[in-house]
Amino acid sequence: MVLDDKQVEAFRLQLLQLQDDLSALKATGENAARVVELDQTSVGRLSRMDALQGQAMSKEQGRRRELELQKISAALRRIEAGDYGDCLACDEPIAIKRLTLDPAATLCIRCASERESQN
Repeated sequence: MVLDDKQVEAFRLQLLQLQDDLSALKATGENAARVVELDQTSVGRLSRMDALQGQAMSKEQGRRRELELQKISAALRRIEAGDYGDCLACDEPIAIKRLTLDPAATLCIRCASERESQN
């Protein structure tokens, strides 16, 4: 099923909201990923290990956020180009239910399943 203009606009607004939300989280995540102090007098060894673990988790969350922001930007570019909602692999329409769950989806269910089974 081909998306109509109203549906595309609704997905565009959803993508913009997601982009804003992730950008806001990015600022708080950068603070948590800052360098952990090496001063053993102010932070005990176990506390420092916890801080290092928290820093690593924050960096990974930041990496995932950045990937999601890239996917969202690509989806917004596809909307501008008039290609939004088409599978990048087979060029068939992506199901509306799939886009509702992930408005940045690039593959239809069949192509995504095939790609997953190859990995």
